Amino acid sequence: MKLRQLISAFALALCAGTAVVPAAQAQTPAAPEASAPAAAPVAAAPNLASAPAPAAAKVDNPYGLEALWKGSDAVAKAVLIIMVIMSMGSWYIIIVKVIEQAKIGAQAKAAAAKFWNAGSIRQGADALDKTSPFRFIAENGIDATKKHDGLLAHVDLNTWVTMGIQRAMDRVQSRLQDGLAFLATVGSTAPFVGLFGTVWGIYHALTAIGVAGQASIDKVAGPVGEALIMTAIGLAVAVPAVLGYNWLVRRNKACMDDVRAFGNDLHSVLLAGAGTVAKKA
Repeated sequence: MKLRQLISAFALALCAGTAVVPAAQAQTPAAPEASAPAAAPVAAAPNLASAPAPAAAKVDNPYGLEALWKGSDAVAKAVLIIMVIMSMGSWYIIIVKVIEQAKIGAQAKAAAAKFWNAGSIRQGADALDKTSPFRFIAENGIDATKKHDGLLAHVDLNTWVTMGIQRAMDRVQSRLQDGLAFLATVGSTAPFVGLFGTVWGIYHALTAIGVAGQASIDKVAGPVGEALIMTAIGLAVAVPAVLGYNWLVRRNKACMDDVRAFGNDLHSVLLAGAGTVAKKA
């Protein structure tokens, strides 16, 4: 009897152990399922925070003028500075000469209205503005008639007066041509200065590519393209200088036509005897 009771108790204990183990195994996966909803928002938060980042990010141009300036050496920067000075000087001369030519045109009209209606050459000269080239020519013609003595008396009066007026007109023409040599120099040299900057930039770009050992298109296009900008800048400096030079030369010719016409008329008046009247005045 006792043996049967022991066997029965051992069988009951064995059945109870096998029932407890599955129950524990069944409860173990329940914990992650319960915590999964709580962990889901935490994992989704970084996705929501990082989603707008690509739209708000600002991409700088790695191949622009700023990159060219920062990545260039002293020689390339010197070339850029020289071309900037050339461009600024060209535009300054163009603007100043246009204003000066317009002023001479207005002074030519004033000379036609005031000078020839005066009682004498001296009075006509005084009626003009002190900075007028026509007054300068008239005063030189008057001085030529007054200083025709001594050794100069051996020179014919006609020749002497002609020389005095011609010298005055030459000085006016020289003043009108101030700055044109700079425009001609810029127009002829700026493309070559830009080409030198391009050659220098390509040399350094290829050297850097060779050292890096990467010759893909993205590695070559940037540095070489930045170097080619030098040629474009050189052309942008040269073209306005050449066009401005040709335009100003044409306008100077029109101004000198007025000056020469005034000088020829003044020469005729002085030889006709107006010089004596001016000397007495």
